[in-house]
Amino acid sequence: MPGVCFFCGNNLNLSPEVGRREECPKCHSDVHVCKNCHFYDRNSYNECREPQAEPVKEKDRSNFCDYFQLSGKSGSTSGSSKEDLKAKAEALFKNLGKK
Repeated sequence: MPGVCFFCGNNLNLSPEVGRREECPKCHSDVHVCKNCHFYDRNSYNECREPQAEPVKEKDRSNFCDYFQLSGKSGSTSGSSKEDLKAKAEALFKNLGKK
């Protein structure tokens, strides 16, 4: 699975099932971390667009999140692509409906 290390920007080519102890071959940072995840978004509640994910305090340390999907974006801090904007809007309206 192609991805990018949040810490050094190294291109990662890993299997789809990224293990909790997987490390970047260049900088040896943990790979299974929020900041490398497709759902990571600093502007979302708990900095995650996946509403069912448990909150994680340390976003740059390995964790046990079952929803982790390796992101192809460096830093994965949420861009302004159509996909990102649509996901934000859907998350917003989904959360409003729960009140």
